[in-house]
Amino acid sequence: MSAIDDTAATAARPAAGVGAYLASNLREYGLLIALFAVMGFFQVVTGGTLLRPINVTNLLLQNSYIIIMALGMLIVIVAGHIDLSVGSVMGFIGALAAVMIVNMELSIWLAALVCIATGGLIGAAQGYWIAYWRIPSFIVTLAGMLVFRGLSLWLLEGQSVGPFPREFQVIATGFVPDVLPGGAALADMLGVRNFNVLAFVVGLLAAGYVVWSGLRKRAQNRAYGIEDEPRAFFLIRVGLIAAVLVFILYSLATFRGMPNVLITMGVLTVIYAFVTESTTLGRRVYALGGNEKAAKLSGIKTERLTFLAFVNMGVLAAVAGLVFAARLNTATPKAGFALELDVIAAVFIGGASMSGGVGKIVGAVVGAFLMGVLNNGMSIMGIGIDYQQMIKGLVLLAAVIFDVYNKKKV
Repeated sequence: MSAIDDTAATAARPAAGVGAYLASNLREYGLLIALFAVMGFFQVVTGGTLLRPINVTNLLLQNSYIIIMALGMLIVIVAGHIDLSVGSVMGFIGALAAVMIVNMELSIWLAALVCIATGGLIGAAQGYWIAYWRIPSFIVTLAGMLVFRGLSLWLLEGQSVGPFPREFQVIATGFVPDVLPGGAALADMLGVRNFNVLAFVVGLLAAGYVVWSGLRKRAQNRAYGIEDEPRAFFLIRVGLIAAVLVFILYSLATFRGMPNVLITMGVLTVIYAFVTESTTLGRRVYALGGNEKAAKLSGIKTERLTFLAFVNMGVLAAVAGLVFAARLNTATPKAGFALELDVIAAVFIGGASMSGGVGKIVGAVVGAFLMGVLNNGMSIMGIGIDYQQMIKGLVLLAAVIFDVYNKKKV
């Protein structure tokens, strides 16, 4: 009898371990499942339109500035704050770029540097009051939202300014040229009009890196005796991510190749993921959001860290403003209106906690893509903007309720 009991207990341990691991990481896996489910749903109801190469390209272009700002917003929210001004700052930077490039005919590179520096100064101005005067970030950035919305109207005199020179437009609408041979032969073989070999090779390399880094991290965890995810979960997760990367880059390869802005997003995502997960600075940001008093007592300069988080947010809002203006090919007084809500929603849906100290860069990117797929899919279906706003609001509410529910369980 005891032998039977021992056998049953031994068999039950892995299941219990898998169940416990799934329960403790439900947010991360739930986000991936939700993204695939939403994509699958819209792929079916739109008759395959969602994942056509041209629409995959549009998805990347349409969500580029959201993803760029979501990277900075994640840092701000992890640090225990929020920034409501990013949409207005983005619109103001676009207006500033239009005035300098179109009206004053300044150099594109000079205008871009001035715009990015201005974004950093805006972030510094807001971060100063939040970090050193302890004014709640909600109030400071709400004021900033109104101020920079008004400044955009004043700068553009209530009118749209454009178009931009072609050299500026390529920031958001240009594509990386194919420098590898064999594209024409592969296009004939696959029966497609074009095939960008460089884009497909980048997809294979990216997928290979995901697999290699996952195996490397798993080996390190095993060496240090850290409990890792079950092998089945690891293989499924890494396999799906690698397959999605190959599919996306293959789709781009059969259209026009990689958009320039994809390189910008990819580089920024890798940099911010590395900083938040593998550097002392990143660990200090999480400590700040988790418990500011404890972080201060441990020697972390919390005021300076908060200040830098908002400077960083201002710089990324400026970059997004340049991308948005280049994509729209004009600056309008209403540019960026209510866009801060999509950015904040992407970060919360991606797993960040309202109380700070929790969240991942990859989660913010996935959350932004989830919001983008919702927007794109509902637009293809012809769903009105009124229903789109309600559905996105319910998705955000569900994400926050899920976060609160998990905290209460702990």
